Amino acid sequence: MSVGAEPAGVPAPVLHAGLRYKQSWTRDAAFNVWNGTPFLVPEISRDTLLSVLAQCGNEVRIGGELAQYWDAIIWSCGAWQYYLLTGDREFLALALDAVANSLAYSESMEFDPELNLFRGPACYGDGISAYPDTYVQGADGAGYIKRWPKNFPHLAAKHGFGLPMHALSTNCLFQHAYVLAGRMAAELDKPANPAWAAKADALRQAINRHFWMPERGHYRYLVDPFGGADVQEGLGHSFALLFNIADDAQAASVMEKQHITNWGIACLWPQYERYTRRGEGIYGHHSGTVWPHIPPYWAQGTLSRGRTDHFFKALTDMSTLAHKYGLFMETHHPDTGVPYSGVQEGFESVSCHRQTWCATGYLRLIFFGLFGMQPLPEGMAFRPLLPDGASEMTLSPLVYRQMRLSLRVTGSGRNVRAFRVNGQSQERPLLDTNRTGEQRIEIELAD
Repeated sequence: MSVGAEPAGVPAPVLHAGLRYKQSWTRDAAFNVWNGTPFLVPEISRDTLLSVLAQCGNEVRIGGELAQYWDAIIWSCGAWQYYLLTGDREFLALALDAVANSLAYSESMEFDPELNLFRGPACYGDGISAYPDTYVQGADGAGYIKRWPKNFPHLAAKHGFGLPMHALSTNCLFQHAYVLAGRMAAELDKPANPAWAAKADALRQAINRHFWMPERGHYRYLVDPFGGADVQEGLGHSFALLFNIADDAQAASVMEKQHITNWGIACLWPQYERYTRRGEGIYGHHSGTVWPHIPPYWAQGTLSRGRTDHFFKALTDMSTLAHKYGLFMETHHPDTGVPYSGVQEGFESVSCHRQTWCATGYLRLIFFGLFGMQPLPEGMAFRPLLPDGASEMTLSPLVYRQMRLSLRVTGSGRNVRAFRVNGQSQERPLLDTNRTGEQRIEIELAD
């Protein structure tokens, strides 16, 4: 199995980041496959993941041409999802090597042993609008955070790339990557590195030690030598819930304290004062704006903790905006919902049309929210959720391993009263992986 821009050795179709983008970005590739594209285009999903791997000497690592080193580890989430939905063990063996090698490389370059955290910006936060004033002042119009170490070498970290910050979302991703590496090894019947579980636990503890603010009841966004940032990070909070980094009490507090704008959870809230000072209704590109690939993760994270209100808010907002504009935009104004990219020093941004991770994020709400699909190594579990006023919903066809699924959900509430596969009742709402061909799933819910 080949890696790189042409994964099969010849040009092959892959999922682009959006209409304006000519290639896959590593994080976009991961998000899109993680959101469920193997249900629709399994081969293209595989090739998209392969296209953002790199051959580094004798080993394969995550990091294609458009990778950004700090959050490239998110590829592990897409890779594990792809395996669960396809059963492709050859790919999983390659994925385990790529994840293990990438973890080791990041440990050697960006791990801070004093804090037990990984250095680097936030997941998808490549613009300086995502960061406090320390990273902006005197930057000579540098619109990208990667330029900062060259502009401020006396403040840069002495090891690795040089960015001295530690971000909540990125550290959550590294914690989960250790967990996934262990699951990949177990599924392949290979011995897991015993350090992975220990490192996952130690990183979870470090996240809660350095980021949790009990006086505010939520996590801070950044830890760095300059005072960090105590604002709320949308993806960081979402991952803390989804990956069980937050305990039950922390999760309940986060769900109460998280600010939700008129049109969903913002990338950061509140925004930095340097943008507020520009005038009413002005927001930073990565500060205060709504990026529609984030609300689905907040929705799923809160749903996993028993809250349905946040889920339906995200579903309603995304449905309304997609219907109004006829497509999925990259960014929206938090107050009005209009397509809006915000402002950023040294960089003129636009809200891109047909942004893929926003469209697949909406599919995530459908697949893993409304229809409650829960991919597991042993099969597909189900815990659907019917909206108030709806008594039936259907979805078909979906490609799952060697099957083609058609789903029908009736009733109300979240409790599964009856589960049938091809007319045969089952006690547990689980479709095992041994089946092939057409599978008709019927689920009855009761309050």
